[in-house]
Amino acid sequence: MARFRLVPDRSELWAEARSTLHPVRVHTTGLTGVIELEIRGNRFELVPPTHVEVETGRLRSGNALVDGELRRRLDSRKFPRIRGELTRSTAGDGAGSARLTGALSLHGVTRTLDVDVTLRQIDPHTLELEGARAIDMREFDLSPPSFLMFKMQPEVQVKVRLVAERDE
Repeated sequence: MARFRLVPDRSELWAEARSTLHPVRVHTTGLTGVIELEIRGNRFELVPPTHVEVETGRLRSGNALVDGELRRRLDSRKFPRIRGELTRSTAGDGAGSARLTGALSLHGVTRTLDVDVTLRQIDPHTLELEGARAIDMREFDLSPPSFLMFKMQPEVQVKVRLVAERDE
């Protein structure tokens, strides 16, 4: 089994939600965590205690009003982190692909989610894992922002790119 640690300044999260006025895009680096991995030929299996975390205060849209509302809705003081923990991994259709099942904790609520990911080895000591899926913010007790003519849709498209280096 191989153990890899995320490289925070190279690991990224993007989220995009639609609204009545314009798309709302959020981006951050600074993801932390560990990837435990078993490699069998060109197939891989992630195993617990694989986990990823990001501080909610790091999420930024580039718009101060949106960022303030985001921190308020996420209640960043009370719930300072978003955490994903792997519970199961199954091989995907092609080499380097897998379906991950895990527990996502956001805003004090934990839900089980599946996500399809691809993994590639950048060099003998570095991995890159990418995945994306839609999340309905209402499932995490978050109501979509709405004021005046602005209404945000509850579904958020989330994408992550994790870069991890082997623990020696």
